[in-house]
Amino acid sequence: MTVLSAPSTPRPPARVAAAASGIRPRLRGIAAERVFVRRSLTLSLRDGETLSMSIMLPVTLMLLFTFVFGGAIEKDGSYVDYVVPGIILLCAGFGAASTATYVSRDMSTGIVDRIRTMPLRPGSVLTGHVIASLVRNLVSTAVVFGVALLVGFRPSAGPLQWVAAFGVIAVYILVITYLYAAIGLAAGSPEAAAGYGFILMFVPYLSSAFVPVDTMPAWLQWIAENQPITPIIETIRGLLMDRPLDAQPYWALGWCALILVVSVLWGRWLFGRARH
Repeated sequence: MTVLSAPSTPRPPARVAAAASGIRPRLRGIAAERVFVRRSLTLSLRDGETLSMSIMLPVTLMLLFTFVFGGAIEKDGSYVDYVVPGIILLCAGFGAASTATYVSRDMSTGIVDRIRTMPLRPGSVLTGHVIASLVRNLVSTAVVFGVALLVGFRPSAGPLQWVAAFGVIAVYILVITYLYAAIGLAAGSPEAAAGYGFILMFVPYLSSAFVPVDTMPAWLQWIAENQPITPIIETIRGLLMDRPLDAQPYWALGWCALILVVSVLWGRWLFGRARH
């Protein structure tokens, strides 16, 4: 006697099964990151005051240092060649500082809690803020470079040195933005995040950004020589002006790597802690 077995029902794909059960499947690849990058860029364009200030303030400072203080520091008018790398990093700091406010605002308004109910990687919202800040700041950097060329900046870098200089600037923007994102997570309010970020903007003033380190008091020279901004500025300055770099690029990249690792780990810990 032959026993007939019922034909097996094929198992539906995971995406179909998840939809049938009412659970939305997690987005694959970097789809979520693309969404949040677009969202952060849209918020930046709508926040015209912050965007314009992140460009106009560094340009104003460059004009101030070049035409008001530059004659007292370098009487031959060459001070603009010295000060541009410092202004570039200052510009990056101003632009990245808004990331702390945006992240803190997302945390305080409950949008992050809403995002956690969706099938998204929790860190994708932070990645969106960071990548959008990188794009904004690279545009601001190009504007500042253009103004610098108009007021007499004459770099002697070759094509590869220009690429390397922009690479160092991009790495610095990425690092400082991740740091500001972590500060935004740690701050209790957007106003507090803006205040903490404002404090970090003074760090370039305690470096070789605007005057040589050897012109400072002895106790301040040690601080200026051993803080992360100085080797980054000297690397950019050496690349743009075709000067010897010595060990400055290694120190610059080492500081950037250290700050990035600490910022990412701190940010992940703060983001995970906020979930409870």
